[in-house]
Amino acid sequence: MTVYHGGNTEVREPKILKPNRELDFGNGFYTTTNLDQAIAFAKRVARNRGTGVPTVSVYEIDLDAAFSVCDVVKFDGVCDAWLDFVCDNRDGAYSGPAYDFAFGPVANDDVYRTLYLYRGGEIDREETVKRLKVKKLYNQLVFTSALSLSFIRFKGSEVYDV
Repeated sequence: MTVYHGGNTEVREPKILKPNRELDFGNGFYTTTNLDQAIAFAKRVARNRGTGVPTVSVYEIDLDAAFSVCDVVKFDGVCDAWLDFVCDNRDGAYSGPAYDFAFGPVANDDVYRTLYLYRGGEIDREETVKRLKVKKLYNQLVFTSALSLSFIRFKGSEVYDV
């Protein structure tokens, strides 16, 4: 499987770094199978940081091999478990099992308002899931351990205009 990482520089050797904010699936190296999503993220990162250039790094991973030896949490779509996992991670309060990989929908800017309303108690869980299920959500494959990173192979990168 080909996965992409969008950023403001090429990443030949992925690492798990502590982000400056809480993310959907916690600490990890974030990738996606959607090139357009990676390009958009690369452009946003370069613009927001004011340094580097929009760059998408490309990798290969044998998911069958990786998932056969790693602990994986996988969400096929928006559901109660995904909502809890994302909210707990974004709150910095996730205390469940540690996984080597997390795979599932991205809680991107398009769904942030809905999550904000839910987390603020303005809408309930059922309404939140209902609203999010109609959104076109891309996926993310997050490498959260050294073991998971041992399966990723850098293939190259491409720079994009801002």
